[in-house]
Amino acid sequence: MREGFYGLCSVRDCDWRPRSFLIEIHNRLSKEDYMKTIFHEMQHILQHIRGDLRDKRGIRCWKGIDCSDLDYKEMPWETDAHQRELDLYEEYLTEHS
Repeated sequence: MREGFYGLCSVRDCDWRPRSFLIEIHNRLSKEDYMKTIFHEMQHILQHIRGDLRDKRGIRCWKGIDCSDLDYKEMPWETDAHQRELDLYEEYLTEHS
């Protein structure tokens, strides 16, 4: 949490068509933050599987565009994941209330 991350998602096999991923989540989150973080990191897996998010020789690309010079808050895959985590969390609450 010192680094400002609640969770991380990393590709475990190859960059071209990844199918093996590792999600790490901080173990001292509230239930709400834990669920949102899972949804957020699962969205990154979906982005990789769809091919929207790719790593090419150390360069992070979004839909084929090099985004390595962007700050964290400007990264389109993070914007997408943050929005989806909220949508999925609301859906989760609706179905489990």
